[in-house]
Amino acid sequence: MLRISEDIVLADWELTESFSRSSGPGGQNVNKVETAVELRFEAERSPNLTDAVKKRLKRLAGRRWTLDGAIVIRAEETRSQARNREIARERLAELVRAALVAPKRRIATKPTLGSQRRRLAAKTARGQVKALRGKIDDE
Repeated sequence: MLRISEDIVLADWELTESFSRSSGPGGQNVNKVETAVELRFEAERSPNLTDAVKKRLKRLAGRRWTLDGAIVIRAEETRSQARNREIARERLAELVRAALVAPKRRIATKPTLGSQRRRLAAKTARGQVKALRGKIDDE
């Protein structure tokens, strides 16, 4: 089980871990020990998450979201399989926590009259500076 918040706990059947050999440096340890962890979370089928949270999670996950509605997180930073498991679970928990926060609705506002006038005055001044850069006529 993975505790996300006080209300949300992901069950063991929703999480699948598979192990493979890590890439990169590490000597013979890389060649013989399967330390890389691939954590798969069945997000689409999860009963603990609401539809709105699942939508936000899909947007946040990006390419980690698979076609069948799962999130795949790969961790291979350390030489320890146990530490890589912890890292993958932490990443998943952070991703779900970020999806739990609903974004604030933006309230459309009109620019103030003063800000409109300042903008137009700045544009006029800039245009005058650029107009002075032209060629000088010899009359």
